[in-house]
Amino acid sequence: MDERPDLQDPFRKARRERGVLRCAFQGEEVPMILRHADVREACKDWKTFSSDAPFRVPIPSEEDLRTMRQLPIERDPPQHTEYRKIVEPFFKAAKEPEFVAKVDRLVERLLDDALGRESIEIVREFALPYQSHALTYLLNVPEEEAETWIGWGVHVFRDGDDGEVKGAEMERYIAAQLDRAEAAPGEDFFSALTQATFEGRPLTREEMMGFGNLTFAGGRDTIIHTVSCIIAHLAEHAGALAFLRDDPKRLVHASEEFFRVATPLTHIGRVCPADTDVHGEAVPAGGRVSLCWASANLDETVFDNPGEVQLDRKPNPHVAFGFGPHICLGAAHARLLVRSLLEGLTKRVEDVTVLEAVPHVEHQARYDRAVGYDALRVRFNPRA
Repeated sequence: MDERPDLQDPFRKARRERGVLRCAFQGEEVPMILRHADVREACKDWKTFSSDAPFRVPIPSEEDLRTMRQLPIERDPPQHTEYRKIVEPFFKAAKEPEFVAKVDRLVERLLDDALGRESIEIVREFALPYQSHALTYLLNVPEEEAETWIGWGVHVFRDGDDGEVKGAEMERYIAAQLDRAEAAPGEDFFSALTQATFEGRPLTREEMMGFGNLTFAGGRDTIIHTVSCIIAHLAEHAGALAFLRDDPKRLVHASEEFFRVATPLTHIGRVCPADTDVHGEAVPAGGRVSLCWASANLDETVFDNPGEVQLDRKPNPHVAFGFGPHICLGAAHARLLVRSLLEGLTKRVEDVTVLEAVPHVEHQARYDRAVGYDALRVRFNPRA
């Protein structure tokens, strides 16, 4: 009998039997909520499952990796709602035609480079530059800033053993950008923070830093892992590009399906302000729970054949971007990046050949889960 762990859906047995899995993270026992309906209900109930917990919303927690509360994600309504309004205009720009055109041109440029090579390593030579350059458009800063950000790696805090060093470097960078914006404000993200108000007062420097920290640390490895998953799938399924090419309307459905299957963020934490029973698991006041996006997105009571990538799947009520008031601020941007990439690939690439693949595997006390790739070297074979 094959007893290898299921790296794609390590939560299947617990999801079916109890709907919860208790797992230790950094010595803290955390019940993981696994079922789609239960995860969505918990997302809406921010009074029971609170995000007002600096450093403890990510799992593993980040007390040793940063010095400020990430905003707006580590607040609850109504403060979360008001904080979110400050930066929403920048993230909504991803829906504007001019912004879409810039991302499309970026994809063209990256594909020009990739098609001109014998091979390309997708994670660091394609996906990381794609994410970083596209972020300059979102923040309305010079595109050359992306080269600094690329140096921080796939995950600022957890890419290698120098997360604390890179986190400090990122904080110094954000502080310098805020200094520059205060001295000579413009139309960029940092200038907007220096001019913003919250509850009738200017933002504190710590609040500005909290916005900047989340902007650079969040939505980074998640995009990169999603891109690598997409490229690997297209290589493994020779007819996928042709299927998308036959009907461009499928690109939207395919984008959502890739987010569901990849679910690049396994879960997120919430803190219980009071003693709470979580599907039979006792959580003391101040204890944490996990909202497990990865398990919810493979719930067979919601998704037919959940382990199968169906590029025209609909409906597709996945929770890869979360759910409820804390839904991902950068969802529109992420969707655009994936949709534009798929469109570019269908136009210019006939098929993809994998030359080397090193999956990225999360190793935790009670599960191992494959999330994207540490390295993925491929050859893009051009269309005739």
